[in-house]
Amino acid sequence: MADIEGLQRKFEKELASGTVSLVLLAVMGRATEPLYGYQIAKALEQQGGGVLAGKQSALYPVLRNLEAAGLLDSHVEPSVAGPPRRYYRINDDGRQVLAQWTAAWNTTRDSVQTLLQGVN
Repeated sequence: MADIEGLQRKFEKELASGTVSLVLLAVMGRATEPLYGYQIAKALEQQGGGVLAGKQSALYPVLRNLEAAGLLDSHVEPSVAGPPRRYYRINDDGRQVLAQWTAAWNTTRDSVQTLLQGVN
């Protein structure tokens, strides 16, 4: 017998992992000021209705990858209440890639939605 709940968790994990870079860029694209990891995680939770909420530590490798790809800029500032914080801001290349990825997402979403019509 199939593990329906296990399959559901696996599907949701794979779906989320494939969209994290896109939604992180989207959050950064909406931000009016640089954000650090905790603020980004909270924005994901609030703006995404909790659907993409996850462990905050899982965001840092994606943020580092986006920065290494030249899509985000960052700087470190001292913190009064703990260790220094790294703040991220989307740059012009990041905005251009966000627009391209958003177009690709919309095309994919529309195609999947068309295929799913009439199911259930």
